[in-house]
Amino acid sequence: MKRRKFLTGAAAGTAVAASTLAAPAIAQSRKEMVIVSTWPRDFPGLGTSAQRLAKRITDVSEGRLNVRYFAAGERVGAFDSFDAVASGNAQAYIGADYYWKGKHPAWAFFTSVPFGLTYTEMGAWIFHLGGQQLWDELAGGFGLKCLPCGNTGVQMGGWFRKEINTVADLKGLKMRIPGLGGDVMAKVGASPVSLPGGQIYENLVSGSLDATEWVGPWNDYFLKFYEAAKYYYWPGMHEPGGFISMGINKAWWSKLSKTEQLILTSLTTEECELMMSEVNANNGVYLERLIKEHGVQLREFSDEIYDSFGKAAQAVFDETRSHSPLANKVYESFVAARKTVGGWLKISDIAYSVKRNRVLGI
Repeated sequence: MKRRKFLTGAAAGTAVAASTLAAPAIAQSRKEMVIVSTWPRDFPGLGTSAQRLAKRITDVSEGRLNVRYFAAGERVGAFDSFDAVASGNAQAYIGADYYWKGKHPAWAFFTSVPFGLTYTEMGAWIFHLGGQQLWDELAGGFGLKCLPCGNTGVQMGGWFRKEINTVADLKGLKMRIPGLGGDVMAKVGASPVSLPGGQIYENLVSGSLDATEWVGPWNDYFLKFYEAAKYYYWPGMHEPGGFISMGINKAWWSKLSKTEQLILTSLTTEECELMMSEVNANNGVYLERLIKEHGVQLREFSDEIYDSFGKAAQAVFDETRSHSPLANKVYESFVAARKTVGGWLKISDIAYSVKRNRVLGI
């Protein structure tokens, strides 16, 4: 056999062998990733952000991480997401970690807490001031690994059927508000209720609720709360920078390659910025529509009411930190970040915005 013919044949044989092995090898490296969510499907902001992230994971990993996404109620109930992932029946959830404060109160700090951190401050704490390490310690105890994957910014104070002029007006008020914010409302005399987003409207319309908070004008517009409550209060003390979390089964996470872990870490961080910028781009537009098209009455909480929130919040924090050494450690780290980062922002971003808006009449 001539040398050229032999080499050509050998090359062809190698190509055939490679093509024969390629499909099984790719299939073997492919990992199925079921993501369950606490949000309704196609819900603007929260739901669409989760769906976008799920698709991005499949696309960027070129199918190595093949995601099947299930909105609230499609595979498990919204509040069953945590247990589904911790047990290994799903690989990840996308939701708000303050929903799990009944399991450990420190979970609340990794979404948002009353008089807490804004989006900018949360980022500084989680990524650079030890927040992620504390989150890992907390989540690890439940068989999870958590990553921030979105933020809703400073939320509105909520929708109310009647005007709230004094602290006395809050007494006995049935309000949907989860997390430590709900505990604060209880301290001032309200009756907090925790419900998934998909159940709020029907309870507000039926009169089972007197008030509710959700997110902000863009998200709230599509839930049509204005049909049952016309008074829309600002600013929300309960959730000034609500981080959304991707909670991942820790055993599954540990089996991922470094590249696959980096894909998830990078894409969740990317979605934090995408979601926050999208919320900011839409809130002003939809606030105007709520007022002009639906007669919503915008109201500001009085200083008296806000002061009562502050006093109640400190009482809630004292109870929370006494729960366990870990809860106290998370609280102290959070307070340190609020002081140092908040102090800087007071003379930078905040001071500039106030003066700019005064000069320009914004």
